[in-house]
Amino acid sequence: MERILIVDDNTDICLLLERFLSKQGYKTASVQRGDDALTLLRKDSFELVICDFKLPDVDGLEMLRRIKILDQTTAVIIITGYSDVRMAVQTVKHGAYDYVTKPLYPDEILYTIKSALDRRSQLVDSRSVAVVAADDHEDEMPEVSPVKPVARSPKTGTVINGGRRFIFGKSRAAEMLQKHIDLIAPTNMSVIITGETGTGKEFVANAIHQKSKRAGKPFVAIDCGALSKELAGSELFGHVKGSFTGATSDKMGSFEYANGGTLFLDEIGNLSYENQIKLLRVLQERKIRRIGSNTDILVDVRILVATNEDLREAVRQGRFREDIFHRLDEFRIELTPLRDRKADILLFAEHFLDIANEQLEKNVQGFDEEVKEKLKEYYWHGNLREIQNVVKRAVLLAQGDIITLDCLPFEIISPTYAIEDSGTVVSTVAPANNLKSVSENAERAAIIKVLEKTGYNKTKAAEVLNIDRKTLYNKLKAYDIHL
Repeated sequence: MERILIVDDNTDICLLLERFLSKQGYKTASVQRGDDALTLLRKDSFELVICDFKLPDVDGLEMLRRIKILDQTTAVIIITGYSDVRMAVQTVKHGAYDYVTKPLYPDEILYTIKSALDRRSQLVDSRSVAVVAADDHEDEMPEVSPVKPVARSPKTGTVINGGRRFIFGKSRAAEMLQKHIDLIAPTNMSVIITGETGTGKEFVANAIHQKSKRAGKPFVAIDCGALSKELAGSELFGHVKGSFTGATSDKMGSFEYANGGTLFLDEIGNLSYENQIKLLRVLQERKIRRIGSNTDILVDVRILVATNEDLREAVRQGRFREDIFHRLDEFRIELTPLRDRKADILLFAEHFLDIANEQLEKNVQGFDEEVKEKLKEYYWHGNLREIQNVVKRAVLLAQGDIITLDCLPFEIISPTYAIEDSGTVVSTVAPANNLKSVSENAERAAIIKVLEKTGYNKTKAAEVLNIDRKTLYNKLKAYDIHL
């Protein structure tokens, strides 16, 4: 029986979820504080943790980090209010399986839980097979099924890959993206893919791989943001039995798994300095060494990396090695946020509608005209991932063949507008009833934008905003901005 831990300071939510999930055949426990959850996780094993983003003692990102340090295989689902969706998206980038927004709907939460547990089982099984393969065939690489040919629709940029359908879109930005992928894919050049969270950086990396000469070899994706400093070295380079506490057998690293193919390193800026040095050696010599080993292993891997921060600024601040940056920066692809690709919004919505129909076993035919307009007007902080979640929830709530306004979250139905700072869109806020509210919303949006640009470095953000750190901390508290 799979065990689920519920972490929420709202006792009613804990009680309701425990009752509901117990009836579905799960064994449950609940706590109201993050520290209590971590204490319980140290004593008992849980396959899944459902965690509220806002807890009395810790936020969702910190909880996620601590849970993954205790057991990297534990699946995590974040509960959040819709106003915190942007931060919830960040938790997904750092290793959470998914997030659900309040109010909670039984069908949605149950579907998300089942999907998370299925995904966890697949990962655990694959790791077990990998360990056996490493023990039995030390010098052999795991067999990889051949990749099916890639087909594309000239009108929408649809890509069919092994039965899975992706779309680029039809906007000018989408057309340029396709041209860049077609140009760079046949080469062995390293690529830096930049863009906001949820813009599809891994999809672009996969598309490059599928159109390259390495398409029949492995494509391995690693989220560096989800790896703790302690685990990153082992995950990337592998380790030998006994090299550290918990190393009960030899383990192949991601570079070995990707040999002959492509390794995609997402959130590359999160690598520790020590692991950056090891990565530099691979880039220079095409050799890796497992932790605890004295033997070099030759690898032939194309490296693609992604980031949602400015790596040049990270180099200037000394957080990222300049020599690595220049070796990786042979070609750069910058992904445009969804809000700047208006022509693609409904195309993506229809694509995700098809996926949701299949997942939820429904047959919703489309969107009414009011819904289409609201989707085109919305700012889409979370980009493709956010629109996918909105459409999935709308399909779940739809009572007929068409998605209507009452199936959308209030924040999308309510009119919104963009605030501009020196001509740059910085945020979207709900209309205010007085000038003070408008001013406060604009200031909050400006602070969030600067924090994002500085990689959430509060000292740097205070300098950019021309205020002292104490003032920034007071404003973070006043505007309920959680880092």
